[in-house]
Amino acid sequence: MRIWARVVVFMACAAAPLMTQAQAYPAKPVRVVIPYPPGSTPDIVGRTLSSRLQESFGQPFVVENRTGAGGNIGAEAVAKSPADGYALLIGINGPAAINKFLYKGLGYDSDRDLTPVSLLATSPQMLVTTPAVPANAFREFIDYVRANPGRLSYGSVGSGSASHLTMELLKSDAKLFIVHIPYRGFPPAVTDMLGGNIDTMFAIIPAVLPQVRAGRMKALAVTGLQRSQLAPEVPSVGELGYPQLESLAWIGLLATAGTPPAVIGRLSEETVKSMRTGEVRDSLGKQGFDVVASSPGEFGSWIRTEQAKWSKVIKASGAIAD
Repeated sequence: MRIWARVVVFMACAAAPLMTQAQAYPAKPVRVVIPYPPGSTPDIVGRTLSSRLQESFGQPFVVENRTGAGGNIGAEAVAKSPADGYALLIGINGPAAINKFLYKGLGYDSDRDLTPVSLLATSPQMLVTTPAVPANAFREFIDYVRANPGRLSYGSVGSGSASHLTMELLKSDAKLFIVHIPYRGFPPAVTDMLGGNIDTMFAIIPAVLPQVRAGRMKALAVTGLQRSQLAPEVPSVGELGYPQLESLAWIGLLATAGTPPAVIGRLSEETVKSMRTGEVRDSLGKQGFDVVASSPGEFGSWIRTEQAKWSKVIKASGAIAD
């Protein structure tokens, strides 16, 4: 009994500093790095969450937009920050999981240098074209592109993004050749598409739905197994016979690797509470995103699954960072 008593006392003493550290966090402003421009979807989600965390913790959560290199500049800034929870990353598919397979000489390793806090939200995408593309249905689009290799170009929000890799998956699967034009967020890509500078792209639905409704773009498919409630008239890749094209854009919260588990736990707990409020669900729902608000472990499993899928696509397609 004495031995067990000593073990209990030792464990309590060992845990005390961690509990104190978690309770004291944050003792100063927290930097929230968003590697995409103001007004982009990651920016909207990141600012929504930052405002909520600021209310919960009683300390400023200061948003910093650090754009460039497919999100790598902002991600690297967090990866190389002190592991104390005062630098957080709003990461999407590319910089949080996929870019390590696309870029040579990357200045950080997302697995080694970043740690997951919560998968915040996910969204299916919509395949759209300009009215000039002579195809009004998904299979017509496939046939036209196949008959005109290299004639069309597509936009994305950057190398490693869902909009990039989903098209690369389609190109590889259907044996197509379309030229990739990366952008820094959907707004400039949509503007260029309306101007006729690019022909097609996969985009989160709210980014292009107003243009589809106005007849300035044509919607051919959504990348879910079921139709989207935002655009129920557009067929899903599942019903079109291409379930392998199921693809979700996603946004998550990450911290510097080595951040104390107690701090990660507190961040995750408050993030889940913030994201699951009705107001946040409604707000992000209008952006086409479904709130997930996962645990760190669940987000880590999600990242590994995404890496296993998309690394194969990158290898098979020969995709590289543009």
